[in-house]
Amino acid sequence: MKLELPAVIAQYFSADKKGNAHAIAECFTDDAIVVDEGNTYKGREAIRQWMANASTHYTYTVEPFSLTEEGGRTIVTSHLVGNFPGSPVDLRYLFRLEGDKIAELEIIP
Repeated sequence: MKLELPAVIAQYFSADKKGNAHAIAECFTDDAIVVDEGNTYKGREAIRQWMANASTHYTYTVEPFSLTEEGGRTIVTSHLVGNFPGSPVDLRYLFRLEGDKIAELEIIP
């Protein structure tokens, strides 16, 4: 079954598959926040650098398989497989949207 993700979230995962850090950063508001692996990244440039670093250190694929809404956030659960410690793993991506952009993203196991 194919998930019907909100447009900007679909754009995020599409850009992630291509390893395009610039396209990922463009999915976010100017002052967006990403929390991943205990680190917080604030603003588009920090988010771009976070993704650029991740894509140079690891090779991976991500496949979203579940979509729910909870507390004003869109939660996408994805299967992540790659050359990183703990692979494979299912991660939850907690998105808070503002208009047609991502304002916050928290990634948790």
